[in-house]
Amino acid sequence: MLRRAIQCALRRNLQRIQYGHRFYSEFEAGDILTNRFRVTVLGATGQVGQPLSLMLKQSPLIHELALYDVEGTLGVAADISQVDTGCKVCSFTGPDELDGALRGSRIVLITASGTRTECGVSEEENFLENAKIVQELSVAIHKSCPMALIGVITSPINSMVPIVVETFKKQGDCTPGKVFGVTAIDVVRANTFVAETLGLDPECVFVPVVGGHSGATTIPILSQAKPCNELTQEQIERLTAAIQDADGDVIRAKRGRGIPTLSVAFAATRFAISLARGINGQPSVVECAYVASEVVQEVNYFSSPILIGPDGVMEYLGLPKMSEYENCLLSSAIPILQDDIKRGLYFVHGKPPPIMTSTNTVLLLEGIITQLTGYACPSHIPTEQFLLSPSSLPQQYNTRCSPPPPAVPPDSIKTDVVPYHPFPLGPAGGSMSRGVLAGP
Repeated sequence: MLRRAIQCALRRNLQRIQYGHRFYSEFEAGDILTNRFRVTVLGATGQVGQPLSLMLKQSPLIHELALYDVEGTLGVAADISQVDTGCKVCSFTGPDELDGALRGSRIVLITASGTRTECGVSEEENFLENAKIVQELSVAIHKSCPMALIGVITSPINSMVPIVVETFKKQGDCTPGKVFGVTAIDVVRANTFVAETLGLDPECVFVPVVGGHSGATTIPILSQAKPCNELTQEQIERLTAAIQDADGDVIRAKRGRGIPTLSVAFAATRFAISLARGINGQPSVVECAYVASEVVQEVNYFSSPILIGPDGVMEYLGLPKMSEYENCLLSSAIPILQDDIKRGLYFVHGKPPPIMTSTNTVLLLEGIITQLTGYACPSHIPTEQFLLSPSSLPQQYNTRCSPPPPAVPPDSIKTDVVPYHPFPLGPAGGSMSRGVLAGP
């Protein structure tokens, strides 16, 4: 019986390698005879939590799915439990049952959030409500399952990840490598948009995305798109803008009545499966995620390619080789990331939120000017002068597509670590992991 099961799984896997199919309920190479885990979804009845839970139910790497929320969990669990896969589904409702939802879990996904911004709540009110929820959940996670790997999906990720890490530190846990900001949706979008532009199969495309997870901090490294890169500079700029404003496209399509949920849930499921494979010790599990990092010296949290292992981040793979245009985007993103990170740190330590400094305001203006006009604003020329009359500047500064030098010292960008292969090959030549779901 066992021999037949192994033969069937191997045959299905070979078919997937040959034809490129993805079935969530099937095994991928390396998934056979591995450990299976208990996974907890916090915020399981939300707009992201429900489709996320449904897709996780289909993974053979998960033996039990614990769904938690403040209300409505029983109905969602009853619905999902009818899906014909081997994963058991349990429901937990309210703070009194939070410990039961977490205890014994190896992976915890935080999707819980407060009132949505589309309901008329200001961005600051939404941040404070989400920050309070995430902080309370972090305390419970540390108490009930301190060894779990944590994926943070609640927005704004740039601030929420520092809140989780700092909350752990206040509890005496100084292992930030197990906390991940799930930015996989940015990679999924970049892969899709590049494939559409070049006429490729999206499942064969990989675009690393670095920086953070909000507008201008999302930096797709399109110059390193795999398997081929035939994009013109005009296409790169257009695709970058589309990737950075992908949330806005969905919100506008929904006429302001909703936010991206299904694609976010898909990407989060893909990332959760990568965590499970990393815990199992499978080699070459590479993802882009927003984590505590020193890849860029100016910020303590950054999204870049990482190697995932049993205890979380096994290795920081550094930044891919970047073009001049991408370095310009990184330069503009750093001050925004710094403020986002401070916002989270100040919340945990009870300090007032940071006020945008004049220096950061100037840097932001310079980034906006460069993207809108294509002109670089040299650091020794006042931004106001450049903004009012760029054509009056010396000829060497009045040039299209000439981004300013990066604010990040070159020595702090570990481009020598790369190139890395985004599709590590297994013994049989098949992709061992691209961070895909349980079937690719």
